[in-house]
Amino acid sequence: MRLLLDSFWRAVAYCMLPRVIVLSLLPLGLMVLLASVLGYFYWDAAVVWTRGALDAWPLLASFWAWIGRLFSSDVTALLAPLVVVFAATPLVVVLSLLIVAGFMAPALTKLVAERRFPSLEQKKGASFIGSVARSLGVTILAMIALVVSMPLWLIPPLVLILPPLIWGWLTYRVMSFDALAEHASPEERAALLRAHRLPLLLIGVLCGYLGAAPSIVWASGLLFAAAFFVLVPIAIWIYTLVFAFSALWFAHYCLDALGQLRAQRAVAEASAASGAGGTAAIEVLEANKAALSQWGSP
Repeated sequence: MRLLLDSFWRAVAYCMLPRVIVLSLLPLGLMVLLASVLGYFYWDAAVVWTRGALDAWPLLASFWAWIGRLFSSDVTALLAPLVVVFAATPLVVVLSLLIVAGFMAPALTKLVAERRFPSLEQKKGASFIGSVARSLGVTILAMIALVVSMPLWLIPPLVLILPPLIWGWLTYRVMSFDALAEHASPEERAALLRAHRLPLLLIGVLCGYLGAAPSIVWASGLLFAAAFFVLVPIAIWIYTLVFAFSALWFAHYCLDALGQLRAQRAVAEASAASGAGGTAAIEVLEANKAALSQWGSP
């Protein structure tokens, strides 16, 4: 519990660092850039195609004519740009978030390692390709679990339990692996994930519930069209900040746990080499205690 709470408040504190705030704002800048590029090349064609599609619907032709008589204007000409914006925004947002998330988690893990664990040896226990392949594999499993469990969502309590559990499991499997990819060996990573399975799953579930907050803001932006261009960027920023907090929480927890695991093993090896209670073992124990107390600093 101490490790869980300690890593939590440290993740909160790190979210206030200028570097983390800048990283959380990157999707907004990238979204503006992507929207500008796509708009420059495809805006006119998209609006023309959308207007043609709206005019081609026989069932809506009389409705457009009736609205046009009320407002004395060409309704489809006014509606087509809005349809293009509402349809393109989710695509641009998802692309921006995926691009940023691809390098955000490693950057935040590196930040934690540099500030708190500069002497922690990097054993390079996983490659980038292996990390991506594993993330894709567990994501597919999570999607299958979501689809299979959907009939159970009709039972009121389960709809508030099953999806967060599945997303929490996915978050725990992906982010804990990424947090240990650079520093832990495969054997160390397996031992840590086995020993800390429940706390890491709890972190994943809590982060899953936090991830629902941007969805409320996003839905409000779709409901209140007038506030769409204000609420949607806020939702994107909150979502990215939640992602950053999740990555920082896993990084603090996993790297701290790795440091303690290595310290315990060093003591055990020294004790076995010099005899239980030997001078060398005591010296190693004191050195590792000092190292652990040093890791407790920000």
